[in-house]
Amino acid sequence: MILGHWYLVIPSLQVSHLQSIVKVHIASMVVRVVVVAAAVFMAIVSWQPGMGPSFRGYILSVSGIFFWQRVLFGLVGPGLLSYLTWETAKIRSTQSATGILYVDFFTVVVGEVLAKYLLLATRVPV
Repeated sequence: MILGHWYLVIPSLQVSHLQSIVKVHIASMVVRVVVVAAAVFMAIVSWQPGMGPSFRGYILSVSGIFFWQRVLFGLVGPGLLSYLTWETAKIRSTQSATGILYVDFFTVVVGEVLAKYLLLATRVPV
Protein backbone atom coordinates (compact mmCIF):
# COMPACT_ATOMS: atom_id res chain seq x y z
CA MET A 1 0.00 0.00 0.00
CA ILE A 2 2.85 2.38 0.85
CA LEU A 3 4.63 1.55 -2.40
CA GLY A 4 1.40 2.19 -4.28
CA HIS A 5 1.17 5.61 -2.68
CA TRP A 6 4.57 6.53 -4.14
CA TYR A 7 3.15 5.96 -7.61
CA LEU A 8 0.70 8.78 -6.89
CA VAL A 9 3.48 11.09 -5.74
CA ILE A 10 6.07 10.14 -8.37
CA PRO A 11 4.25 8.82 -11.45
CA SER A 12 7.52 8.14 -13.31
CA LEU A 13 8.45 5.18 -11.08
CA GLN A 14 8.91 1.84 -12.85
CA VAL A 15 5.80 -0.32 -12.79
CA SER A 16 7.89 -3.47 -12.40
CA HIS A 17 8.29 -2.78 -8.66
CA LEU A 18 4.55 -2.65 -8.17
CA GLN A 19 4.07 -5.78 -10.26
CA SER A 20 6.62 -7.74 -8.24
CA ILE A 21 5.03 -6.72 -4.94
CA VAL A 22 1.62 -7.73 -6.25
CA LYS A 23 3.07 -11.13 -7.21
CA VAL A 24 4.31 -11.56 -3.64
CA HIS A 25 0.87 -10.59 -2.35
CA ILE A 26 -0.83 -13.14 -4.61
CA ALA A 27 1.59 -15.84 -3.44
CA SER A 28 0.92 -14.93 0.19
CA MET A 29 -2.82 -15.15 -0.45
CA VAL A 30 -2.42 -18.65 -1.86
CA VAL A 31 -0.43 -19.68 1.22
CA ARG A 32 -3.06 -18.15 3.54
CA VAL A 33 -5.88 -20.03 1.81
CA VAL A 34 -3.98 -23.32 2.08
CA VAL A 35 -3.20 -22.76 5.78
CA VAL A 36 -6.81 -21.84 6.64
CA ALA A 37 -8.14 -24.83 4.67
CA ALA A 38 -5.72 -27.12 6.51
CA ALA A 39 -6.75 -25.68 9.89
CA VAL A 40 -10.45 -26.13 9.12
CA PHE A 41 -9.85 -29.66 7.83
CA MET A 42 -7.88 -30.61 10.96
CA ALA A 43 -10.52 -29.07 13.24
CA ILE A 44 -13.28 -31.06 11.58
CA VAL A 45 -11.37 -34.34 11.33
CA SER A 46 -9.85 -34.32 14.82
CA TRP A 47 -13.14 -33.70 16.65
CA GLN A 48 -14.34 -36.57 18.85
CA PRO A 49 -17.62 -36.94 20.73
CA GLY A 50 -17.37 -35.58 24.25
CA MET A 51 -14.87 -32.86 23.32
CA GLY A 52 -17.54 -30.18 23.15
CA PRO A 53 -19.22 -28.68 20.11
CA SER A 54 -17.75 -29.57 16.75
CA PHE A 55 -16.29 -26.97 14.41
CA ARG A 56 -18.51 -28.32 11.62
CA GLY A 57 -21.53 -27.60 13.81
CA TYR A 58 -20.20 -24.12 14.47
CA ILE A 59 -19.74 -23.40 10.77
CA LEU A 60 -23.28 -24.49 9.96
CA SER A 61 -24.90 -22.67 12.89
CA VAL A 62 -26.02 -19.06 13.09
CA SER A 63 -22.78 -18.21 14.91
CA GLY A 64 -20.91 -19.52 11.88
CA ILE A 65 -21.63 -16.22 10.13
CA PHE A 66 -18.32 -15.00 11.56
CA PHE A 67 -16.48 -17.87 9.89
CA TRP A 68 -18.10 -17.12 6.53
CA GLN A 69 -17.30 -13.42 6.92
CA ARG A 70 -13.70 -14.42 7.61
CA VAL A 71 -13.66 -16.46 4.41
CA LEU A 72 -15.29 -13.68 2.39
CA PHE A 73 -13.43 -10.64 3.75
CA GLY A 74 -10.15 -12.32 4.69
CA LEU A 75 -9.56 -14.74 1.83
CA VAL A 76 -11.89 -14.42 -1.16
CA GLY A 77 -12.04 -10.62 -1.19
CA PRO A 78 -8.29 -10.02 -0.95
CA GLY A 79 -7.66 -12.80 -3.45
CA LEU A 80 -9.97 -11.20 -5.98
CA LEU A 81 -8.62 -7.72 -5.28
CA SER A 82 -5.02 -8.86 -5.64
CA TYR A 83 -5.86 -10.34 -9.04
CA LEU A 84 -7.55 -7.08 -10.05
CA THR A 85 -4.48 -5.16 -8.87
CA TRP A 86 -2.26 -7.43 -10.95
CA GLU A 87 -4.35 -6.91 -14.07
CA THR A 88 -4.41 -3.15 -13.47
CA ALA A 89 -0.64 -3.03 -12.95
CA LYS A 90 -0.14 -4.98 -16.18
CA ILE A 91 -1.80 -2.18 -18.14
CA ARG A 92 0.35 0.32 -16.19
CA SER A 93 -2.57 2.06 -14.52
CA THR A 94 -0.78 2.74 -11.25
CA GLN A 95 -3.40 5.09 -9.80
CA SER A 96 -6.13 2.50 -10.18
CA ALA A 97 -3.86 -0.23 -8.81
CA THR A 98 -3.15 1.94 -5.77
CA GLY A 99 -6.85 2.44 -5.13
CA ILE A 100 -7.50 -1.29 -5.34
CA LEU A 101 -4.59 -1.91 -2.96
CA TYR A 102 -6.16 0.42 -0.39
CA VAL A 103 -9.43 -1.54 -0.50
CA ASP A 104 -7.43 -4.79 -0.39
CA PHE A 105 -5.61 -3.62 2.73
CA PHE A 106 -8.84 -2.94 4.59
CA THR A 107 -10.38 -6.29 3.64
CA VAL A 108 -7.26 -8.04 4.94
CA VAL A 109 -7.51 -6.13 8.24
CA VAL A 110 -11.21 -7.03 8.65
CA GLY A 111 -10.45 -10.65 7.82
CA GLU A 112 -7.64 -10.81 10.38
CA VAL A 113 -9.80 -9.27 13.11
CA LEU A 114 -12.45 -11.91 12.38
CA ALA A 115 -9.76 -14.62 12.48
CA LYS A 116 -8.70 -13.49 15.95
CA TYR A 117 -12.33 -13.55 17.10
CA LEU A 118 -12.74 -17.08 15.75
CA LEU A 119 -9.57 -18.18 17.51
CA LEU A 120 -10.94 -16.92 20.82
CA ALA A 121 -14.46 -18.28 20.23
CA THR A 122 -13.60 -21.71 18.84
CA ARG A 123 -9.88 -22.27 19.53
CA VAL A 124 -9.39 -23.00 15.84
CA PRO A 125 -6.71 -20.82 14.21
CA VAL A 126 -8.47 -19.86 11.02
